[in-house]
Amino acid sequence: MRLLAVDTSSAWGSVALVDDTEILGEVRVVAPDRHSRVLVPAIELLLKAADLEPPQVEGFAVALGPGSFTGLRVGISTVQGLGLATGRPCLGASALDILAASVTGGAGPVLALRDAFRGEVYWAIFGVEGVAVGRPPRLGRLDEALAEAPPGSACVGDAALAHRTVIEGRIPGARFPRFETFLAATLGQWAAPRLRAGQGGGPESLRPLYVRGADIRKASA
Repeated sequence: MRLLAVDTSSAWGSVALVDDTEILGEVRVVAPDRHSRVLVPAIELLLKAADLEPPQVEGFAVALGPGSFTGLRVGISTVQGLGLATGRPCLGASALDILAASVTGGAGPVLALRDAFRGEVYWAIFGVEGVAVGRPPRLGRLDEALAEAPPGSACVGDAALAHRTVIEGRIPGARFPRFETFLAATLGQWAAPRLRAGQGGGPESLRPLYVRGADIRKASA
């Protein structure tokens, strides 16, 4: 199944064209707060390089969050537009699920950690074969995440790298395997069999995964 995958959940944005497990092409853009300007040109470039028109893509996948409010809106609305225009199925996924799916170097529990700023992290814990353990992605202090992580956890994500020394002191046998920072290609490979099995839906089925509430401040007089 040939599909287009989009991740704009962080500054490390990416778009990938995947045919089942084969990556046909990928565009990576470090674009904090600029996804609205670079995403569509990146998609156009990728499709042009593959000599494809949007109707020739058989499905679409997008990272739903947690992450940047603006980035998520841009990515999801773009995929919704493509799905609506082509009539192709769409599938969304947690960015932490895809981050865990990108882990290399053996099975075992995975602690996916992403910087949420303000001294907080987004996190989720996964068991063997990438199955989430416990509750959905959460937001909180690093100490909260580390208190729940089992010994020997593979720790991945930008926050895992930034806090490696602390993690090593808190999680016995903590591992730090390679993982993908740019998630679109992994997202595409994750989504292809699920879309083929009929798990996709219409563009209206895509909803952002907001873990942190909107930060709306009253304008000063």
